[in-house]
Amino acid sequence: MEDWSKDFFEVMENAVSEVEHFFTDMSEEFVEMLDILAHISEEFTDQVQNNLISEVDGYLNEFDGYFNEFLEPIIEICRDFDPEFDEIDLSMVTYVNPSPTQHPVCRGCTNYHGQVYGGNLLVCAMHPTGVESESCADWEADSDGIF
Repeated sequence: MEDWSKDFFEVMENAVSEVEHFFTDMSEEFVEMLDILAHISEEFTDQVQNNLISEVDGYLNEFDGYFNEFLEPIIEICRDFDPEFDEIDLSMVTYVNPSPTQHPVCRGCTNYHGQVYGGNLLVCAMHPTGVESESCADWEADSDGIF
C-alpha cells in the first residue's frame, strides 16, 4: 500500500511541475507579446508624430495664409470707412500678425511674438509694445521668409 501512495504523490508532483511549467511558459509568451505590442505602439506613435502632425500643421499654416489673404482686404476696407477700426478689442484675439499699419517694422522678424495676454499685445521681448521708429535695431530675418 505504500507504493500506491508513493506513486500518487509522484503523479501529483509531476502534475504540479507540469502546470507550473505551463504557466511559466505562458507568462514568458505573454511578456514577449506585450513587448512586441509596446514596440509596435512606439513605432505607430513615431509615425504619427513625424508624418501626420507635420502634415496637419502644414495644412493649418496654409489655411491660415489663405484666411489672412481673404481677411486683409476686408480689414483695409473697414479701416477706410471707420477711422477707429484699429482700436480692436484684443481680448478676443490670441495672435496678431504685423501688418502695413500695425507694427510694420516687425514684418518678417524672427523675434516677433504677436501673442495677446489679458488683452495686451506682446510684440516681442525686446520691445513689448513695439517700436515707434521706421526701423528696429533688433530685427532679424525670419527663417521661413514669409512676410
